[in-house]
Amino acid sequence: MDKIFQKKERNPKIFCWFLFMFTIGFAVPSVKYWLRQGTVLHFTEEFKFLLVEGDGLYQTLFFAIFLVGFVISYGLLIKNRSRIFKKEKQVFGFILGISAIFVLVIPFMSSDVFYYLGIGRLNSQYGQNPYYVTMKDYVEQGNVDLEQDTVMQKGYNNYWSGTTVVYGPVWTMICSVISAMSFGNVDVGLFLFKVMNLLVHLLSCWVIYKMTKKSVFVLLYGLNPFVLIEGIGNVHNDMFVVLFLLLAFYMVLKKKNLVLSVLFLALATDIKYFAILVLPLVVIYFYRNEKIVRRIVKCIEYGGLYSVFVIIPYALYLQDFQVFMGLSTQRERIVKGFYFFVMQYFTNPEGLHELLAETIFYLFVVMYFCYSVCLLCQKKIVWRKEVKELYGFVLGFLFLLITNFQPWYFMWLTPFLFWQNSRNMKLIVQMQILTLVANMVFLVYSEYYVYGVPFFVVLIVGILVCMVKNKKEKVVYVRG
Repeated sequence: MDKIFQKKERNPKIFCWFLFMFTIGFAVPSVKYWLRQGTVLHFTEEFKFLLVEGDGLYQTLFFAIFLVGFVISYGLLIKNRSRIFKKEKQVFGFILGISAIFVLVIPFMSSDVFYYLGIGRLNSQYGQNPYYVTMKDYVEQGNVDLEQDTVMQKGYNNYWSGTTVVYGPVWTMICSVISAMSFGNVDVGLFLFKVMNLLVHLLSCWVIYKMTKKSVFVLLYGLNPFVLIEGIGNVHNDMFVVLFLLLAFYMVLKKKNLVLSVLFLALATDIKYFAILVLPLVVIYFYRNEKIVRRIVKCIEYGGLYSVFVIIPYALYLQDFQVFMGLSTQRERIVKGFYFFVMQYFTNPEGLHELLAETIFYLFVVMYFCYSVCLLCQKKIVWRKEVKELYGFVLGFLFLLITNFQPWYFMWLTPFLFWQNSRNMKLIVQMQILTLVANMVFLVYSEYYVYGVPFFVVLIVGILVCMVKNKKEKVVYVRG
């Protein structure tokens, strides 16, 4: 590819134009759909890139063309960043321009945003506690005029409509505010959510720059095809988790404010509970120059403060312990990942996948506890080294603890990206992009559960190929 553009090396800004054109390519099908239908109310919520009925291979071909073009342009732009962007304002301006286009993209790979809007509407408009009442039950009791409230109409038809909230209370509050502002119009609600995710994305880019002072990291995250498609295009709440984790790191590293760091960790946990894994690191690192006894005291103190921060939002919805059921609800679903593969191909003994999941969970807890104790007793604590260790646990959590394995969860790896060695940095971005490649399986066929195996196989094989390839070639992404 470098040879193709050899004659254009004097004007590397051409890569910006290529990226812009492929971004427009992602938006065109959605704009056509908007002009034809005028609303997303009748959007089928299936994997359809072109948003029309048609052959799956035809849909996938167009998606693959735009994705490959976007990824290549993204890589070339980062390689030539110093010749393209002379000031930080240019970096942020270009990221804003590209990211804003994805606000126009209808979520063609996920319908979760309509569930978000539905539970928010159930809470804000109808005064129901979504941790105890489902959209499906409430609508079927005749309490909603679906013709007037298209947010509830769309939410009622969602796959998760019969399930109480599976996220923490901070996310429920965010959903409630946005749904209230939609006034029951699903199109307004979707637009507000997309604008909110766009703002969160830009704020994350700002925090990354303030923390690292390197524009390459801002570009690496801000223009990442995976982040733009899953975060803004498909409107996943993991964007908020990434922001809160980045803010937690920023507060402890740059502002030396552990209270705010713990607060942001609690906010992240009250959306996706895996964020609790970060707590021991930020507290122990902050008191790294203290004696072990004082570290223990501070861990207890800030562990208590963290618990208070986590529990306070739950108080708004707490009636009994059912409010915490969302922590286990998703583990009852087995899709796409390692355990689904085991369930499909290793049926003897019966329930082997469940036994494996439980065993690995307890092993993970023991290993993480041992890691935390070792960190507590360690004399010299270096942030970069410990973040690498923690990244390994998050990676293990992602692949081995989650039974409801979803590609957008790979966004969780982003806050740990900036302290990895260059090969791991490259691999993280590759893994994220590979989830989009693996998702083509569902574009070809449908999001039927049996296709979870080929999705997982494509993903794992792709990761292994990248790992082997990365060891043989010169590293592309460097610090600076």
